[in-house]
Amino acid sequence: MADLANGGRGAHAAGGSATASDSSSDARDRPIGELVKDLSSQTSTLVRKEIELARAELQEKGKVAGKGAGMLAGAAVFGLLAMGALTAGLIALLDTAMATWVAALIVMALWAIVAAVLAKAGQSALKRATPPAPQTVETVKEDIQWAKNPTGSAPR
Repeated sequence: MADLANGGRGAHAAGGSATASDSSSDARDRPIGELVKDLSSQTSTLVRKEIELARAELQEKGKVAGKGAGMLAGAAVFGLLAMGALTAGLIALLDTAMATWVAALIVMALWAIVAAVLAKAGQSALKRATPPAPQTVETVKEDIQWAKNPTGSAPR
């Protein structure tokens, strides 16, 4: 932000170290057209950098959200298997030791537990993925603070 306050040239670009009083007297000596041009350039640079930051944060959060969505899809598959627990092979295996309806109930409960565990894991992964861009929100707040007080950079 300090570089943006100096027109993107850095503190030593004018030939020596620049202080707050030097930069404000320097800005007073410059024509308004040049100041407006610098402001426009700095604003477009700032907006581009904020968009780049938001894009990077969203890509990172998107990967986490993708894993969570995959876990939820797995939960859906196992949820369908809970209904498919009436499959003859599994029921027949337990049917040798108990009544058929009890065997079917046990197999269905097993698949339902697997589905619940996957659903909870996917849900918590999706919660970690939001809000999508906390660093961008913070830097936009800093930019607003800087815009309100353009003679110095906002405290970090």
